[in-house]
Amino acid sequence: MSHSVPDECAENCRRHDPDRWLTALFAPDARRPALLALYAFNLEIARTAEQVSEPMLGAIRLQWWRETLEGIRAGKARRHPVAEALQAAGAAQWSEADFNSLIDARERDLDPEPMADMAALLRYAEASSAPLLRLAAAAIGAPLDQETSRYAGQAYALIGLLRAVPFHAAQERVLIPATLLREQGLDPEAVYRQELGPQAFAAFRQVGLEAQRLLTMVRRRPVARAQLPVLLPLTLAARHLRRLQAAGYDPRLLPSSDGEAAGADVGRYFALLWAALRGRI
Repeated sequence: MSHSVPDECAENCRRHDPDRWLTALFAPDARRPALLALYAFNLEIARTAEQVSEPMLGAIRLQWWRETLEGIRAGKARRHPVAEALQAAGAAQWSEADFNSLIDARERDLDPEPMADMAALLRYAEASSAPLLRLAAAAIGAPLDQETSRYAGQAYALIGLLRAVPFHAAQERVLIPATLLREQGLDPEAVYRQELGPQAFAAFRQVGLEAQRLLTMVRRRPVARAQLPVLLPLTLAARHLRRLQAAGYDPRLLPSSDGEAAGADVGRYFALLWAALRGRI
């Protein structure tokens, strides 16, 4: 494996997933490359829908990653920076089921239909995020139980989806439950056109309230200090949620993630330091 591979994974995370990149800095030095390799893998599959022109191509890309993981478990990583980094990190010993769950969840991204209801959204949020938390915990040697990973994963995913509404709308994708939109007299096409107003914000608020409920449940559970590096992204997610609330749930008013990646939001560094010092998310 090239010596540049770990740096390449870290740089991809810094540019495209700055929250997880920053919280990975709190992991033990020896474990950090493994964590960043996992996060780089998550970026590869999470960005599938935005990088392909049709669903079939996305399905092929996801199948490529399934086969790549099989190769890693067989000790034969493909010549791809993330695959090589995962093999070097010992990913062959991590949960095969969790890896498969993450990939399966990304197949849902290829479906243009909106989520039917809140239950469907929560299932997606869990499938696309909770397995990543468990794998991250395995990467740093601090196993995470199913219940904590479920609540934390759902909360993190819901907040991320709210922040990404304008981005998804530009791709004619709406992950806000259709039932919530209809209750406000809206249809998905209104969100595609980014006709965002009080009705849309009321629907977004329902998702935000569910995310807040899940955050509260996570914070009531015991968390070991060794597990903090994989749960600290929730500290930043909670800050994003507070900003959404202050903006009346209009995601267009939030600071860009590009600015945060460049270090413009100094407050998040202090939020993480304070959480780490207290040993609480």
